[in-house]
Amino acid sequence: MSSVSDTLQTIRERVGQVVVGQETLVERLLLALLCNGHVLLEGVPGVAKTLTINTLAKAVKADFSRVQFTPDLLPGDLTGTLVYDPRNHTFTPEKGPIFTNFLLADEINRAPAKVQSALLEAMAEKQVTLGKETFPLPKPFLVLATQNPVEQEGTYMLPEAQVDRFMFKLKVEYPSFEEELLVVQRMARAEPLLEINSIITIEELMQMRAELEKVQIDEKIERYLLRLVDATRHPENYDLDISQYIRFGASPRASIYLSLAARGQALMNSRDYTTPQDVKDVAHDILRHRIAISYRAEAAAMTSDDLLETILKQVPINV
Repeated sequence: MSSVSDTLQTIRERVGQVVVGQETLVERLLLALLCNGHVLLEGVPGVAKTLTINTLAKAVKADFSRVQFTPDLLPGDLTGTLVYDPRNHTFTPEKGPIFTNFLLADEINRAPAKVQSALLEAMAEKQVTLGKETFPLPKPFLVLATQNPVEQEGTYMLPEAQVDRFMFKLKVEYPSFEEELLVVQRMARAEPLLEINSIITIEELMQMRAELEKVQIDEKIERYLLRLVDATRHPENYDLDISQYIRFGASPRASIYLSLAARGQALMNSRDYTTPQDVKDVAHDILRHRIAISYRAEAAAMTSDDLLETILKQVPINV
């Protein structure tokens, strides 16, 4: 257990030499690597979303692709297509950039519905269909996507089914004053130093995931995290007067991811057992995009994070 946490700490430190002031973001991205879960990053431009993902990908010796999502992007630009060979009168599959270990989907909400549908198959089934053939994606396969919550022109709402496939939705905030000073000192030069060497291989990453299977989670904690998820669907059962603010609650996939992420959090802290605090630590990042708030909540300037905070305070750990 300690060897895994030591390796992750080394990655944190190396990434921190390039990326300033995003410790929580880096921590969650490492947790996603450990749990094999897709990540959606939301933040205004210029807060190092793309830089952080690029740097982390370099820390793991794996295949990496970056696709800039635009309104004119076609599914074939992402998945690949069939190329006709006139000499043999056959079609040959030409694989696209999605055939990689880490896919950076930059500004994912700028692509139209057909592209999102193609990406959804890859995220859910870990495979891509070209013509009549289905091709498995490399292992591991992770989608690390970014989106800008401010600029809405030329963007498309992500389908609920696709949003639910993201294990985490992370909010990337502005750096503090002192952190931004360090950013300026590092980056305001003709050629900023952004290089980072590989720290672990794919094989070592898979070994770390095998360690995750050894982390225990008690049934009482499982029941606690299930109560948290159930409170997003039936808040009145927990004396919560918030049902008018919720259109629908979290799916069963939320319960699975909560359990997995809580165990991953324990492993990152060199423990082979899970605590209720581990569940609380990851609850916001796993549940915030799985709660659909109502128009009444929007009118009251209430977010899903506000509702989750109320749920975490009210739902008992032990019953």
